[in-house]
Amino acid sequence: MKIIQKKSKNKFTFSFGQETFNYAYEGSAGKGDIDIYYGNLPKKCSESIEQNEWLRNVGFLWIVIGVFQSAYGSFTKGTFYLDPMWLLIGGGCLAWAIMSKVTYTIYRVEEGNILIIQDKQHDIIVNELLKRRKEQLLSWYADINMENELASEINKFKWLAEQEVLSEDESKQKIEEVKFYHKEQDYKERTLN
Repeated sequence: MKIIQKKSKNKFTFSFGQETFNYAYEGSAGKGDIDIYYGNLPKKCSESIEQNEWLRNVGFLWIVIGVFQSAYGSFTKGTFYLDPMWLLIGGGCLAWAIMSKVTYTIYRVEEGNILIIQDKQHDIIVNELLKRRKEQLLSWYADINMENELASEINKFKWLAEQEVLSEDESKQKIEEVKFYHKEQDYKERTLN
């Protein structure tokens, strides 16, 4: 499965594989790609807004100049006067600044930042990444490891609940299974000695 996002000079490609996904990026700052295991994706993300502030500020400035020109013209002529040139130019700059604004969801991983444009494909990408993350974390950590210490296994299942991979009830059930197994092991060892 492959999803491509484009906005102005930026292009992001998400290629979903079995164990990893490839994130390719291309923009004015450069291009590259990284492979990431789904399980290494963090639970939390941040948001970033990219917009042309200079264009927005110039638009506001020209609108203020247009309002001032109109007010000054009305005052000096004694009748209502409108100077539309500055207002139109300022409005156009402001509209362009708003239309070129891009909002990103950002997942920070060891290999770099994963940027997802908040557009119509955003939720599809995020849902697919989180679904595969949960599946991979379950395959990596959901089974009880009989060789680990009791405290280590308990912490593992608490962490899986914090990561929203297991529900609280599932986590508690796994912890009870681990405790039961360790009690059985202790009993067998004492009986043999």
